[in-house]
Amino acid sequence: MTKVRDFLGPYRLARLIRVGSSCQVWEAIESESQERFALKVLRPDHAKDRMEISYLKNEYEIAKPLSHPNVIKIYDLVLESETPFLVLELFSELNMKQALRRGPESIAYMLEKIILQCAEGLYYFHSKGYVHCDIKPDNFLVSRDGEVKLIDFTISQKIKKGLSKMLARRNRSVQGTRSYMSPEQIRGLPLDERSDIYSFGCVLFEAVTGKLPYTGDNPTDLLQKHISAPIPSPLVINDNITPEFCAIIKSMMAKRREDRPQSMWDLIKTFRVTRIFKSPPRIPEHSIFDDFPTAGRVQSQQGQGTK
Repeated sequence: MTKVRDFLGPYRLARLIRVGSSCQVWEAIESESQERFALKVLRPDHAKDRMEISYLKNEYEIAKPLSHPNVIKIYDLVLESETPFLVLELFSELNMKQALRRGPESIAYMLEKIILQCAEGLYYFHSKGYVHCDIKPDNFLVSRDGEVKLIDFTISQKIKKGLSKMLARRNRSVQGTRSYMSPEQIRGLPLDERSDIYSFGCVLFEAVTGKLPYTGDNPTDLLQKHISAPIPSPLVINDNITPEFCAIIKSMMAKRREDRPQSMWDLIKTFRVTRIFKSPPRIPEHSIFDDFPTAGRVQSQQGQGTK
């Protein structure tokens, strides 16, 4: 593990939460107030990378005015230090992807609550004029009580409308996560909330089955399946799903955006009156959350800064 200083500005690094391809996420304590935050820190080998710094700036500019219980709060961007970082609200370190690795039954008992909160956070984000562009289970943090926060606005963008949409050029550099990308995102077309709805449909498929809707022999094959392969039915994998909820997922994953639900608000209204499962799932004897510390709790061997 790359060694990192004990302090970044006024923040003491208490515990490393996770490491990504370009960033580390730390639990940190602000020296004066003793309040705990999450720091999204560029890894030393990316600290001078202009593109990675621009991603942090984009995330901060988009997220700093946002205020919603289902969207992570971002407080500050620090670029003056040798290691650029974002200061975020400290929340559960478990994301939906980590929970699903244990199997869909790990969160099935509170999935209705989780899905509705995911949808409400995403609806709020869209209402501010943005499309997320990277909706996937990894980007929904989930607490042991089923509270949810939408995270990671690195590649989010303003929704183009009217003339700006008509004049928008095809994007040659396609960004996103292949397993969840909408056909129009793969093609580099201008995106709106319906692209996130497609990706969220892929998330829901995985949430109720534990499987990705599409897999491929190689990246190109996978992307082509999102564009042209038949929409899979989650009922084939999990026969406890209601036909009504299965139909919602399939409508969200329609190849043409015109054939999907047109807004997250439409989906929220539908989720509120639709059962996911025919038989209520049981609460697991061993909770996946037992493997993850509660946000803000530093164990005795932690708080020593670096690892």
